[in-house]
Amino acid sequence: MALAGAVGYGMHSETRIDLGEETLRDLKLPEQRHPEKAHRPDNAQPKKPKWIRVKAPTGEGYNATKKIMRENKLVTVCEEAGCPNAGECWSQGHATMMIMGEICTRGCTFCNIATGKPDALDVFEPGRVADAVQKLGLNHVVITSVDRDDLKDGGAEHFAQTIRAVRHRSPSTTIEILTPDFLKCAPEVLEVVVEAKPDVFNHNLETVPGLYPEVRPGARYFHSLRLLQRVKELDPSIFTKSGIMVGLGEDKQSVHQVMDDMRAADIDFLTIGQYLQPTPKHHAVDRFVTPEEFESYEKAAYGKGFLMVSATPLTRSSYHAGDDFAQLRAAREAQLSKA
Repeated sequence: MALAGAVGYGMHSETRIDLGEETLRDLKLPEQRHPEKAHRPDNAQPKKPKWIRVKAPTGEGYNATKKIMRENKLVTVCEEAGCPNAGECWSQGHATMMIMGEICTRGCTFCNIATGKPDALDVFEPGRVADAVQKLGLNHVVITSVDRDDLKDGGAEHFAQTIRAVRHRSPSTTIEILTPDFLKCAPEVLEVVVEAKPDVFNHNLETVPGLYPEVRPGARYFHSLRLLQRVKELDPSIFTKSGIMVGLGEDKQSVHQVMDDMRAADIDFLTIGQYLQPTPKHHAVDRFVTPEEFESYEKAAYGKGFLMVSATPLTRSSYHAGDDFAQLRAAREAQLSKA
């Protein structure tokens, strides 16, 4: 599946993917964006409650961020995943950059990233990411990626090169990465990423283990936990972070068990947000969790020993990441001063 041509980037781009059968795949169309979900029955998309609704993206800051992303030919998870906070974040000059292309080798039923066979890695991408970070003047940057099961190292070296490029161009910028699980790779590939010394290593568990076969079929819950635990073992100075969505059909007891599992893996930062269904072919929203329930989860998580917790309906992995990092670092310093 080769990239035949692209005009712009993101969920509303006119990217075309060559299927090798004299046809073109239009990533604007859900049925072509997610061919692996074509057999699934439609799930009704319920009306969002008032606490979920956000303003449409506008303003000079938003347009300036968009311009820099386009000029550097960068993909953002904000657009590809249809994040509800994109307008707010981009207006403030913040965008989560998604490296290694816009085609994922997995087909998780919650995710709006396109699925298929990706293109070869772009060797110039780390430099373009570094250029965008410098132009935006970011104090904190979040870099994520699609899953690349087609690569022997899962893209670990590409992550490391991107981290080093950003460090070289913007040495004072703190770097947060949100990685795939490297499930099909040799265990040593994780060391390549850790040795590049990101400030925060994030890998999302996404949901409770009982929902993995339906929601995250290509992943393994305990592998993801162990990945985060190994990061802390390899370099205790790196903050570890993970998140889950609620409203997928989990129960409260399962959420609390995930918290316990995360703390056993020495994870520092927990995020919990409401699952929002991208299309009728995606996993159905089981319910909208109330703000009061999120507050209860946050209180419980702090009680279990997390350094930092963000639990709100609109919480996403990268939402307010810069401010959260400052609080995370302060929490560690306070903890060390008491030791």
